[in-house]
Amino acid sequence: MTATLTPLTPPAPPRLTSLSHGGGCGCKIAPGVLSEILKSTSQMVIPPQLLVGIETADDAAVYLLNDEQALIATTDFFMPIVDDPYDFGRIAATNAISDVYAMGGTPIMALALVGMPINVLPLETIGSILRGGQDVCRDAGIPIAGGHTIDSVEPIYGLVVLGLVHPSRVKKNSGARAGDVVILGKPLGVGILSAALKKEALDAEGYARMIAVTTQLNKPGIELARMDGVHALTDITGFGLAGHGLELARAANLKMQIQLAQIPLLPGVLALAEQGMVTGASGRNWEGYGHDIALPAGISAAQQSLLSDPQTSGGLLVSCAPETVDQVLACFHNQGFADARVIGQMTAGRGVEVL
Repeated sequence: MTATLTPLTPPAPPRLTSLSHGGGCGCKIAPGVLSEILKSTSQMVIPPQLLVGIETADDAAVYLLNDEQALIATTDFFMPIVDDPYDFGRIAATNAISDVYAMGGTPIMALALVGMPINVLPLETIGSILRGGQDVCRDAGIPIAGGHTIDSVEPIYGLVVLGLVHPSRVKKNSGARAGDVVILGKPLGVGILSAALKKEALDAEGYARMIAVTTQLNKPGIELARMDGVHALTDITGFGLAGHGLELARAANLKMQIQLAQIPLLPGVLALAEQGMVTGASGRNWEGYGHDIALPAGISAAQQSLLSDPQTSGGLLVSCAPETVDQVLACFHNQGFADARVIGQMTAGRGVEVL
């Protein structure tokens, strides 16, 4: 008799999130550690053409080219926040481009940064990651004009992004004024959803919401830059609302007051946080800056975790004159940011106060 050989089924590729010790903007070095690392950089020579550097932890560098143009340069990359390779590529690219919009600029081109465990991931999976990034860049109207690849232990993907802005329209995180109104463009909770996903506790509806918010390009930043009443702009990423709000307040030597009840949240994230679905980065964030955040009596641990929850491809945070609020909100709403709302104000003082 002739034996019949059963063909071997190749093993399924591993979950992307199983290959990384952290995901998305939760991969950021903790704020306290980062501050210590960057201490020595204060001695660098700063050319007069560098309009924005690292002095106020702004979103991107800005270099003056001429009287009409300034170049915006930024980079962002991280390990997978989701298991679907195409979605991972889209999220990483959207997040990287956001920093150009957060400076009020228009992106013009990108370079891909790719680190992949070649012997672990199928080439088809890696190709899907790159295709996701390409599709987002196409939506932003820019090419991926090159990049760099390495064989890495963990999968890493991101972009270097360049943009242009008129020098008079650069929106720094240091321009807030006392009396300004603070507006947030996207709801919070991405880090909590990612924690639930990694623990296989996120349903299909929650996953769809997560992908929708993290792949929504912050294009309103271009229009916001044209508004004289918009005084400061940043985006909420790995340090959470409290951390990036604190950066904006420190840069302007002011206090940011946030109304807890007004913060937009993704559906279901508070309940997930109450179940312990929080990232390790949320706790590290609070350890780094929590001493500068004044909390109201009776705030729950879950509500506090939302303040430091790392946002991957989070919303724009706007500090604007009271008379510009309607114009800013209309800009967001007309471009599909239905959850954009007023969350607080800038006042005399220091730090962040949650009311």
